[in-house]
Amino acid sequence: MKIALAGIGYVGLSSAMLLSQNHEVFAFDIDSQKVKQLNNKVSPIKDLEIVNFLENKTINFHATIDKELAYKDADFIIIATPTDYDPINNYFDTSSVELVIEDIMRINPHTTIIIKSTVPVGFTIKVKNKFANERIIFSPEFLREGYALYDNLYPSRIVIGDSSNEAKKFASLLEEGAKKNKIDVLFVGPSEAEAIKLFSNTYLAMRVAYFNELDTYAQINSLDTKQIIEGVGLDSRIGNHYNNPSFGYGGYCLPKDTKQLLANYKDVPNSLINAIVNANSIRKDFIASSVLEMNPKVVGIYRLIMKNNSENIRSSSVQGVIKRIIKSDVNVIIFEPTIHKIEFLNCKVVNNINEFKALSDVIVANRLNDELKNVENKVYTRDIFNIDS
Repeated sequence: MKIALAGIGYVGLSSAMLLSQNHEVFAFDIDSQKVKQLNNKVSPIKDLEIVNFLENKTINFHATIDKELAYKDADFIIIATPTDYDPINNYFDTSSVELVIEDIMRINPHTTIIIKSTVPVGFTIKVKNKFANERIIFSPEFLREGYALYDNLYPSRIVIGDSSNEAKKFASLLEEGAKKNKIDVLFVGPSEAEAIKLFSNTYLAMRVAYFNELDTYAQINSLDTKQIIEGVGLDSRIGNHYNNPSFGYGGYCLPKDTKQLLANYKDVPNSLINAIVNANSIRKDFIASSVLEMNPKVVGIYRLIMKNNSENIRSSSVQGVIKRIIKSDVNVIIFEPTIHKIEFLNCKVVNNINEFKALSDVIVANRLNDELKNVENKVYTRDIFNIDS
């Protein structure tokens, strides 16, 4: 088959690698630099499996800035464009998805369109009606940043928001490319599939918020957070995973997905969903006040990324902490090698690690790293287990 994709971020590129093992895949993106890198077998994102596929695997993959070339004659076209949350409209900005659908309808009107972008509940039915096209299917992704292709190769489940023959054919393509045996495949309604995505991520956000509030309680009452979490986690119904305290949930998905789910609850009685969103803000308030209680003259922020071995700084929780600290007129400096600016959030960027350590009275680190070992007495962190999750 010929399969096309629109958007070569984590979702699009990992899907492209998976499918190009057995089929011809054309990935379209407006970023010519990304396209050039990919055609030279260089990954524009940090993901070890994607790097390995590009460098070592035999795949039938082409990146292009020509949408006509990509979409024409494709059996399936996957949309994986970003849908950021718009706080003014209190809704995901789905305009990029709709623009791609318009292009597809013009170039290849009889293809099957698979939406992988995260969308509000009810969106797929809306665009099916708008474009008078029943061959639009939503299929959510459940991928971790930095492990996107791995999670496609060993998926927790495959969810397809349709039960047509084309939907079953697409599910078989995902199973064909995966290495995992006996994958759970669910064929559900389009709105149910959208809800599965949003409720899954909101549960993960709730778990982050829960262990963060446990940690806040332990700090205030001079208790050992690690001992409490280990004891709580030994209950098999809770489990000893996804329990490492942090400065809050952040990154590409959880902040926007929780807010979108809350927006979908506008006319539905709720308490918990609203509390999850609020808990993330409260945690940042607490972290900032804890740092300020140490009376530093210079606060050093060690990394803006969400976790080790990452390049993503978008919506990282530590940025919320920075904004709160600078309101108190404390000098803040930042160490972040992935950005090449003199300033970020009106704070000086110091990317010489030794200079950064020397200038900082307190070093704030969402996640620990070995290069901080010689200044442990300066470090403020809630990374109890020294793991990313």
